[in-house]
Amino acid sequence: MNSIWPTELRLNPARDILTIAFDNGESFALAAEYLRVESPSAEVRGHGGGPRQLVRGKENIKIKALEPVGNYAVRIIFDDGHDSGLYSWDYLGKLGREQA
Repeated sequence: MNSIWPTELRLNPARDILTIAFDNGESFALAAEYLRVESPSAEVRGHGGGPRQLVRGKENIKIKALEPVGNYAVRIIFDDGHDSGLYSWDYLGKLGREQA
């Protein structure tokens, strides 16, 4: 069960900033580059518990689409074809709090 719930999920016109607001009052603007390099996918996190992979060259990445996944997450599809990470609401909140 998620401890926070999104009240707004908005992609800017340039498709490089995802803004998310939560029911606890937190709100974050997350850059597409940050979301891509911090993807919760096995490609980035390491397959089978392997070491985390460093993703480079994503400075100009754009978000192609957002797809809701049940009531708990969103799939972010990037313009480089990456689409395998599911970003839970809790994970997006964590990324927002830790982005500095």
